[in-house]
Amino acid sequence: MSVTPASARSAVPHSRQTALGLTLAGCVAGGWLALHTLDVFLLPWRTALLLAPFTIALQCWLSVGLFIVAHDAMHGSLARFRPGVNRGIGRVVLLLYAGIWYDDFAGDGRLAVWRWFGSFFLEYLSVGQMVRLAGATALYVFALHVAPQRLLLFWAVPALLSAGQLFYFGTYLPHRREEEDFGDDHRARSNQFSWTLSLLTCFHFGYHHEHHSHPSVPWWSLPAMRAASAERAEPAAPPLPR
Repeated sequence: MSVTPASARSAVPHSRQTALGLTLAGCVAGGWLALHTLDVFLLPWRTALLLAPFTIALQCWLSVGLFIVAHDAMHGSLARFRPGVNRGIGRVVLLLYAGIWYDDFAGDGRLAVWRWFGSFFLEYLSVGQMVRLAGATALYVFALHVAPQRLLLFWAVPALLSAGQLFYFGTYLPHRREEEDFGDDHRARSNQFSWTLSLLTCFHFGYHHEHHSHPSVPWWSLPAMRAASAERAEPAAPPLPR
């Protein structure tokens, strides 16, 4: 029996999709908060520096996850038919990520990559965000007595690195112009990464054509959609000789 995008999408009932999506969102946000608390408040400075390459990489990846959770919330695929839940969780995770206001919550393949990244970066930068970040920094430094270098290393650096990761794997690679034109009006391509590499690079957002074709599908279901699309694209086997 062949798998189609429609059957892959309907294989997960809405209630189960919501329960699983909220559970995974809680894991991502909880992991981000736990690691942030460990690095910023609990670890001795020398130990934090020793572990920094690992913890920064992990915090960067979890920051990417926060953004992807918010993106699912924007499409209503985090909690199906529950706009209030989507909006509430979207607000929380984007504020954690970089002080972005969810309610304020695109590149052009003809731009040079650095100009394109600049446009991507500035798209989510606002006066309100800078005010929120300045307020949070003042709270950490003056009220909670956190050393500024800890905030820089374990909050600002992972957020900036994750912005580059999101842009490269989730916007530039899927939407860049190549010799072979886009296959349809979605103007998006999917990568050929394995399940593990796809998860590590951008929470499966590199399966971008499937995301554009089925925006109501959550990030964790995109591999199934990708597999269904690949199966449909395979040429039919020739008939056996009689």
